[in-house]
Amino acid sequence: MMPSRPAPDWDPRDPAVLRDQRAAYDEMRERCPVAYSDFLGWSLFRHADIGDVLADPETYSSASRRLAIPNGMDPPQHTIYRRALEPYFTPEWMAAFEPRCRPLAVNLVQTLLASGNADFVAGFAEPFSLQSACAFLGWPPATWKDLLGWTHGNQEASLSRDREAGERLAREFAGYVEAQIQMRRQASGEAGEDITSRLMATEIDGAPLSDEAIVSILRNWVAGHGTVAAGIGILALSLARHPEDQQRLRAEPDLLPHAIDEILRVDGPLVANRRTTTRDVEIGGRPIAAGEKLTLIWIAADRDPDAFADP
Repeated sequence: MMPSRPAPDWDPRDPAVLRDQRAAYDEMRERCPVAYSDFLGWSLFRHADIGDVLADPETYSSASRRLAIPNGMDPPQHTIYRRALEPYFTPEWMAAFEPRCRPLAVNLVQTLLASGNADFVAGFAEPFSLQSACAFLGWPPATWKDLLGWTHGNQEASLSRDREAGERLAREFAGYVEAQIQMRRQASGEAGEDITSRLMATEIDGAPLSDEAIVSILRNWVAGHGTVAAGIGILALSLARHPEDQQRLRAEPDLLPHAIDEILRVDGPLVANRRTTTRDVEIGGRPIAAGEKLTLIWIAADRDPDAFADP
């Protein structure tokens, strides 16, 4: 018989933690690598523990109570949907899409320069991530402003655990997608080449994706652009703090992919993801019951000295 839940080991919402999450999570990884809190449930901080969880989806489930394709699914469903969606993210597909993103970036940079003093995240990172999302999906360019309000509201509802607001925002986003689907169905001629049109023609086990499935896929993709914006902001901040890196990358642009990977490892934009235990387990000497929530703290694992020689 599993013991009752323990007293909290820490408070993820403590102002000292929120002031510098990375430092706080680094400290937790060394002091209490498997920690319980009322807010997050069980949190894992070590690279090895998180790797073990990721390697065992039968024990640590990604399944969501709400349809979330594909990241809220376990194998074999996850595998089927991911296989259908991966072609849109191949290096070849991204290389073909890149020229459509460059004018968006140039226009936003020119606007920033003209203003003389601006917030980089609000003035570039967020607009660029959502404008490029609209271009990727084949949605009207002006839609990015609606998506900006939706993403901010969605983040606030998640942090506050306001389920009613979350459901309202889910219906709001579904309305955006359904309007785009209906517009394409009513248009004459052959289906377009944009991603939304292609998803409407995508089949799973011989049947086309339902409208509900397309809404779920696009909700995850658009919500993920908060991570894109955060990543852009982190890169800009790192280069602002290290002008010598700016100069080296200007002189050796071939280093850019490696620099981006390393900056985002040290200071990653994606803080954590969740799993649910399907049976009683023990991690790091601590018993955890079936049905418990695990929070995998990526930014602590990515800085684990047991996994990286110079984290």
